[in-house]
Amino acid sequence: MQQRAGTTAQRIRIGLTGLAFAFLLVLLGSVISRSGRDDLPAAPDNSVTNTPKEPLAELGVAPGSEPAENAATNSE
Repeated sequence: MQQRAGTTAQRIRIGLTGLAFAFLLVLLGSVISRSGRDDLPAAPDNSVTNTPKEPLAELGVAPGSEPAENAATNSE
C-alpha cells in the first residue's frame, strides 16, 4: 500500500495543532476557575487561630522546640 508524500506530514501537523488547542483550552479553564476563587476570603494563618504548633509536644509525647513555651503550658 503506497502513501502519498504529504500524508504523514499533514497528520503530524493536525495532531500537534490538536495538542496545542487542548493545552490552551485547559490553560483557559484553569485561569477562569482560579479567578473565581480569588473572591473568597483568605484562610486564617496559624498565628491567629488557637491551634497548637506542636500538638505532640503539648501532649507530652515528644519534646518541644521552645522550652519557655512548654514550661508556660505546663504551669497552668
